[in-house]
Amino acid sequence: MSAATDNRGMKSGIVIKDDWSGYSLDLFSYPEHYHDDIESVYIPHGVIMNRTERLAHYIMEDFRDDSIMVLCTLKGGYKFCADLVEFIKVLGRSSNKYVETRVEFIRLKSYRNDQSTEDLHIVGSRDLSFLRGKSVLIVEAIVDTGKTMKALLKHVETFEPKMVKVAGLLVKRVPNMAESLIDYVGFEIPNRFVVGYALDYNEYFRDLNHICVISKSGKMKYRI
Repeated sequence: MSAATDNRGMKSGIVIKDDWSGYSLDLFSYPEHYHDDIESVYIPHGVIMNRTERLAHYIMEDFRDDSIMVLCTLKGGYKFCADLVEFIKVLGRSSNKYVETRVEFIRLKSYRNDQSTEDLHIVGSRDLSFLRGKSVLIVEAIVDTGKTMKALLKHVETFEPKMVKVAGLLVKRVPNMAESLIDYVGFEIPNRFVVGYALDYNEYFRDLNHICVISKSGKMKYRI
């Protein structure tokens, strides 16, 4: 893994190169029932947490005295969101820049097996009128082409928020990648299907603390 070297760290995040295969499973603890279902630990939990704390610093600097309406995308974003908001609160308590946060949830469905679908599927109420006049932070676990995020941003803007920014833990390097949509990037990764840290494959693997690469046998085992 390598860090971006320009002054746009919040935009480009930590760049994981194409030839990075991850760490051996023998080096980490993980649920044993996934032993044959994952190839490697791609991003260890400790690295995720440290980068998330840094993103919280960026967010605190940008929002300053504004309260933040956090819109967490479910289900994959819930761990990243919880840890990010906790870091914002901790930073606020240890400084004179306390920022009030309120978390709301929206559930999106855009994957079937390991393929992204074309349409934005909002599960539940589409009424986000509580965002009107608020400074909004959308928290998403992973973004690739950005089709889903573009649709969500368009939907959010119809409710006339004061400001909208997006935090994405992972941005995939794919044709027409969506990095420009994300204000706070955790990691830029190759186009590999990863699971763990609440990211799933057909609802499995959410209980992994690390972000891992799913194996071919894992895809076959849990395919629908």
